[in-house]
Amino acid sequence: MREPTPAEVESYIAAGLPCEQLAVEGDGRHFYATIVSPEFEGLSRVRRHQRVYAALGDRMREQIHALSMKTYTPAEFAAQGAAAPHHP
Repeated sequence: MREPTPAEVESYIAAGLPCEQLAVEGDGRHFYATIVSPEFEGLSRVRRHQRVYAALGDRMREQIHALSMKTYTPAEFAAQGAAAPHHP
């Protein structure tokens, strides 16, 4: 089976989870995602990851070998951005 591209993984997540921001990088086997979704509100980190895995469905077992992710609510993401140092 052909390895998915980062853009394909991004589209798989977006199709199953409403995201305000979504970015996926990777090499076809290992992927790194930053996901901002209002659906994460009130969920633990584990439950957020389970929600992403549910959006990916069988692709997580069959096509995607490793997925590291950072999950944020919109408010958490905004706060994180405001707390980041600004470089001139």
